[in-house]
Amino acid sequence: MNTEPMTSGVAPPAPRADSPVNGLNGFTHRYAEVNGTRIHYVVGGKGPAIVLVHGYPYTWASWRKLMPLLADAGFTVIAPDLRGLGDSDKTETGYSKVNVAEDIRQVVKSLGFDTIHLVGTDIGTMVAYAYASRHPDEVRRLILAESLIPGFGLDELMNPATGGYWHFGFHAQVDVAEVLTAGKEVAYLLPSMKWASTSEDAEDVALKLFLPYYLAPGGMRAGFKHYETMVEDGRENRAAFRSKLKMPVLVLNGDKGIPQAQTLGCVLQVAENVEAELVPNSGHTFAEDNPAWASERLARFFAPSSRGLG
Repeated sequence: MNTEPMTSGVAPPAPRADSPVNGLNGFTHRYAEVNGTRIHYVVGGKGPAIVLVHGYPYTWASWRKLMPLLADAGFTVIAPDLRGLGDSDKTETGYSKVNVAEDIRQVVKSLGFDTIHLVGTDIGTMVAYAYASRHPDEVRRLILAESLIPGFGLDELMNPATGGYWHFGFHAQVDVAEVLTAGKEVAYLLPSMKWASTSEDAEDVALKLFLPYYLAPGGMRAGFKHYETMVEDGRENRAAFRSKLKMPVLVLNGDKGIPQAQTLGCVLQVAENVEAELVPNSGHTFAEDNPAWASERLARFFAPSSRGLG
């Protein structure tokens, strides 16, 4: 496929505040001035709030297939763009997982919700853990997917000398990584995005929906900034740890995603009420690959009967 149109480095036009989301009836683009920055998010539906936190190198739209299904199941669905990514403002600082979680928490508070259900995947799992561990009374139920937790297993998997993933250290060297990937963004990101999905149109989706944001000025740098803090995130998580999470936690992994033993091993260190399941016919991007199964499982996990509420 010819990727030349993608090399212009121009991000899609930012959506207007309070404008409808194309293809998602009942959902709206919004912005919130919170925690020293501007966060873009999409919201729709009615009922208890589910907050969906995406990973790298994606945007809120990685949840787009799942969101209307959850809204139909009786939930308010909130999908923010992480700081620096998508249509949220790019900042030079503030990428610790605790601070990114606070971005999202302040969005939640601005919408009038005191408690939420929380879902994270990839880097979003790291953010979701930071949110739930610092504000456990505000998270009813928690889903952690396709990632490891800083301070409780991620550190070892970031060490290539012991068989860990090399890209963590590379991304964390933000200036070097930015220079070495400049002009090569598609060549660098697209192979992993195709690996991450079992969908036949994964390449087209990546090129049209996600990569334009990372080709735009500052896009790659902002993505790498989320990695720059991960060693310190681990230190902060360990220092803040007092007891395991009490709320029910569901661990999800695609059956062709990262090994569930990795995610589950981390979560068992920090949560006491844990169940785990594989998303069938799915890779790393389970909400993209099998939204019907994922929406049913999430709705069942978050249903009133599951949380002992009427």
